[in-house]
Order: sequence, then structure tokens, then C-alpha cells
Amino acid sequence: MTASDLTIQCNQILEQLKSLGNTDAAEGMARYGINTEHAYGVSIPNLREIAGKTGKNRPLAEALWSSGFHEARILAGMVYPPLEITSRQMEEWVRDFNSWDLCDQCCNNLFRRAGDAHEEAVEWSSRDEEFVKRAGFVLMACLAVHDKKAADAEFLEFLPVIKRESVDSRNFVKKAVNWALRQIGKRNIRLNQAAIAMVHEINEMNSAAAKWIAADAIRELESEAVQKRLGK
Repeated sequence: MTASDLTIQCNQILEQLKSLGNTDAAEGMARYGINTEHAYGVSIPNLREIAGKTGKNRPLAEALWSSGFHEARILAGMVYPPLEITSRQMEEWVRDFNSWDLCDQCCNNLFRRAGDAHEEAVEWSSRDEEFVKRAGFVLMACLAVHDKKAADAEFLEFLPVIKRESVDSRNFVKKAVNWALRQIGKRNIRLNQAAIAMVHEINEMNSAAAKWIAADAIRELESEAVQKRLGK
């Protein structure tokens, strides 16, 4: 594909996104704390349909990301070939995150498939930028759900990191910390026990955010439904 062809394809997709835009949906996104400055209000199912028809295409993904449009960037994470993603590319994109849904979609659709995803999760968790830090914990949660081959030890290493950052009171961070803790604790019975033990440590911390994380996580991790599933 020539540079000219790439530009044409990218512009056609941007026009398609614009035509699918919904003002009411965009307003609804804003109410949920999503940055809609450059958003059309296109649904995720519509984006997945476009991605399915487009197929994996790294140059197109990079062009869509460079456009700066919210839905185009979510779509970029869907069409970027996972085996081609590098730490450098991930770092460039994560620094552009300005909304929780862009962060979550990119981590779940693309970053979790990277070979060094576990290392990136730990590195980003120590950063101060709100959505970079969130990305670290969202990545932990996604790996806990999808990385079936990973050893328990890799997730046990996440628990002290979760405890360390549980004092961060920023809403989008503490919810991601909580999400990571719960998903690790639902992976298997051993990790469930380790996560519950960590919950009690977090609850002892002198932090309102930590106590919220602990209270919310323990309800699910000790629930009858989770314990029954893990027991089986």
C-alpha cells in the first residue's frame, strides 16, 4: 500500500466514523467521564464491525492514532497486529491516553497481547500520570483474565504493587487498582487466598481510597458465587 492509498483509506474510515456519530451518545459518554473533545459518539460494536472488515494493518492503525479522534484511536488498537506491537509503540500511545475507555480498550484489545505486557504493567503502575497508572492496573486485570499460560507467581508479584498504589484517591486509578485485585483473586483458589490476604493488609492502611478498594474487593472475592466456582 502506497502512502497515498493509506491516506485515502484512513480518511474514508474517518468519514465513516463521522457518519456513524451520535450526538446523544457523545453526551452520554461525557456524563460517564469520557473525554469527548474529539469524539463522534460511535458505539464499540460499530467499531468492531469496521475492524473486522479492515483486518490487521499496522500502518493504518498508526495513521488512525495520529488523527487524534477518540474512536479512531480505539479502532487503531483493534487493527494493530498484536505480534508487531513494541514497547516503544506502547509507550508512545499510553502517553496519549486522555480517557478511561480509550485506556481500557487499548489495553484489552492490544497491549495485553504484547510479549512484555507483565513488565509494562508494573512499570506503568509506578508512574504519576493518571491514565498511564490506570493502564498499568487495567493491564494486570486483563492479563489475569486472558493470559491462561502465565504462572501464579507472575500475578503474586502484582499484589505488593496493588497495595502500594491503593492509597491513590483518583477515581480512575483506584477503580483500576480494585479491578486488578479482584481479577487476580478470581483466577484460581491459590490466588484467591493470596488476594484476600492482601485485601486485609490494604484495609489496615490509613487511606480512604485503600479502605474503599478493600471493602469492594472482599465482597466479590469471598462471595458464594466466586468461592463455588473456584472450588469446582
